[in-house]
Amino acid sequence: MAREVITDDGDRMVVDEPSYVSYYSPLARFIWTILGIINALLAIRFILKLLAANPAAGFTNFIYAVTSPLVAPFQGVIRTSSAGGSTFEWFTLLAMVIYWLVAWAIVRLATVSRPMARY
Repeated sequence: MAREVITDDGDRMVVDEPSYVSYYSPLARFIWTILGIINALLAIRFILKLLAANPAAGFTNFIYAVTSPLVAPFQGVIRTSSAGGSTFEWFTLLAMVIYWLVAWAIVRLATVSRPMARY
């Protein structure tokens, strides 16, 4: 079955259904879901560090343990800022941005040979 698609430059074109892909494809949804989970965990870590949460508490310790490998490549890239026990972890924010860029690139590479649909 063919479908009419509007390209980025405004032209209309007809594409076959098997070659049609969108950001809502199963692969894209999976990648965005994984990114959402990773960034949610990193956001929780960032907030806990900012609020000077007790690292001995079970939940805090769990979040730090899970996210430690995710932020490890970025530690030392940007210095942390500390005041009164609170820590502003710039590298956690950097990790969130880099992971978003990687997810976006994977989705674009997976769909580069197929026309994208805009709804």
